[in-house]
Amino acid sequence: MREETLSVHGHEYFDEEYGVFIPPIYLSAIFEQKIPTRQSRRGTELKYSREENPTVYSFEKIIAKLEKGFDALAFNSGMSSISATLIALTKSGSKILVPYEMYGTTIQLIDLLQQKFDVKKISVYPDTKDIIEEIKRSGPDIVFIETITNPTLRIFDVPEIAKTCNDLGCSLIVDNTFATPILYNPIEHDARIVIHSVTKYIAGHNDIIGGVVVVKNQEDLNLLWDWRRILGGIMQPFEAYMAIRGVKTLKIRFEKTSNSAKAIAEFLKDHSAVKEVYYPGLDESPYKPVADKMFKQKIYGGVVSFEVRGGASSVDKILRKVKIIKPSPSLGGSESLLTYPIISASKYIPEEIRKRLGITDGLLRLSVGLEDTEDLIEDLSQALSTI
Repeated sequence: MREETLSVHGHEYFDEEYGVFIPPIYLSAIFEQKIPTRQSRRGTELKYSREENPTVYSFEKIIAKLEKGFDALAFNSGMSSISATLIALTKSGSKILVPYEMYGTTIQLIDLLQQKFDVKKISVYPDTKDIIEEIKRSGPDIVFIETITNPTLRIFDVPEIAKTCNDLGCSLIVDNTFATPILYNPIEHDARIVIHSVTKYIAGHNDIIGGVVVVKNQEDLNLLWDWRRILGGIMQPFEAYMAIRGVKTLKIRFEKTSNSAKAIAEFLKDHSAVKEVYYPGLDESPYKPVADKMFKQKIYGGVVSFEVRGGASSVDKILRKVKIIKPSPSLGGSESLLTYPIISASKYIPEEIRKRLGITDGLLRLSVGLEDTEDLIEDLSQALSTI
């Protein structure tokens, strides 16, 4: 089955008694427990919703298929997914390599692991060549990257990084939130783990919090399932139901927002108030060639970042003047959101590193929603005219 069909029917749920083919919300905390024990469709013991829940499992099955993985585990937030994965894979003395540009809370978590549990963080400039050279030089146990970085939208050559990791025996974790399974499947190129913030494109409506981890073998499924059980981070049934509803329209939403983002990027690059535009779909972007090599479609995502002239004072005016677009963190939902990275996603990146990466006090990140493209351009135009 292709992506649109998998998004709708990939859960494979069917209730023979009632003829129901949409997974219901199983709000039960407990399930009947006899000898022999009742098994979930995954084969694990079904007795307590902290461990396993039928609604959650239905959502997980869809994501595993979309990401071409062996299985998936849903968590109550993207950070819960990341936390459980890193705790499960690390041990005393583990070395984790991460780019300087990454979601700030992920970096903060790795810093805390370093401080408390003898885990060593290795930071590297966010460039494929630099990452590969550092892997060869320092021999990390784990390499953790984002397919598309947040917020300047660099794109790594994930197949080349994965090959290096496999040659040297280190584990590659890929946060694929910005790209989604519609653009890229890291497991097909031998990433060990793929992570998504379900809050973003997968659920797609700015109304739930969730995360998901996709694995490529039974061994990692067992490992992560047990850590999720122990840490208590499973996604709740209502959120899973909402995520099932949201993922049905993932491809059409992602295509729409990507096409709008490309048009908006073209508009911004020619605007006198805009100093720089970051979007991998622009012909002049240094990341377009690797995007065209990796991505399954010639679309480039629904996020555009841009730096305005005048720095923080100009940003303040724009955030106050936009009308349709809402000043808010997050991305990937129906509503267009304008985020100021230095007070949100990049807050925990040290200032001197932010400047080196181009995350200045004039940088804004626009997550394009489902509104009419021309309405969004007009909204940006009137806001930019104030600076």
